[in-house]
Amino acid sequence: MEEIILEINNLRKVYKDVVALDSLSFQVKKGQVFGLLGPNGSGKTTTLGILLGVLRQESGNFSWFNNGAKDENRKNIGALLETPNFYPYLNPFDNLVVVAKIKGMTDYDDRIDEVLKRVNLFERKKSKFKTFSLGMKQRLAIASAMLNDPEVLVLDEPTNGLDPEGIAEIRDLIKEIASTGKTIIIASHILDEIEKVCTHVAILRKGKLLQIGELSEVMTQERLLMLKSANLSELKNAVERISAVKFISIKEDELLVAISDDYDPANLNKELAGLGIYLSSIREHRKNLESMFLEIIKA
Repeated sequence: MEEIILEINNLRKVYKDVVALDSLSFQVKKGQVFGLLGPNGSGKTTTLGILLGVLRQESGNFSWFNNGAKDENRKNIGALLETPNFYPYLNPFDNLVVVAKIKGMTDYDDRIDEVLKRVNLFERKKSKFKTFSLGMKQRLAIASAMLNDPEVLVLDEPTNGLDPEGIAEIRDLIKEIASTGKTIIIASHILDEIEKVCTHVAILRKGKLLQIGELSEVMTQERLLMLKSANLSELKNAVERISAVKFISIKEDELLVAISDDYDPANLNKELAGLGIYLSSIREHRKNLESMFLEIIKA
């Protein structure tokens, strides 16, 4: 039986008249790379804030390591919630010494060298933090979160603001850490990157859980088609009149739609022709997390 690392039951959080979380419940099991996905305002950061003791919920509860919400649990959790914040004139080694002392660690020199090697910053251990690129700063922040060898890493938008090279660096680092058996929880809206690292996903909208499961399960539910005709607006209107077809989005000069596996695309072509719409192109669309996300939040 898989060990449950985190269990959330009916979390609710309200800011004035805005419901940030609405009866949110899910589990994260040991060894999962769990993606918490949603557009801005969906409740991702609020959820992490509650789980890490920064915010307090109105109702509901959660438990880390089957040990409730006790402060002692956070000793086994490494977190990156905001933009990396270190002393600009200190080098990474000395910055991590400060972190180690705050965490009550002793004999930390070897451990600091170890995590700097893990995040590929050992060769820059004596460079001042202010000289680092944003990607390097983010890697140092992950090193800081890993310093006391926690069981779980919680990362809020770890690739936000990075250039493609920086995104690739953080993605590879997360995959390398996950390969050691660590449990990782990532909140993000950058769907392409989450698709490349996560094993499980939960999709939120306006504080509600819309879908949860293994990434492979979430992405294999309906067939996707790209449709094209002379008048895109008329095509969209016609598609929305066919009950077996679900409009997802407009992609340049084509329509992205979803159909059930038992619905023949030839029938779609026939039904559209009956509505006076003739397709110039109909083709299968490779399913990815972005298209699934759009389909789910627009359902």
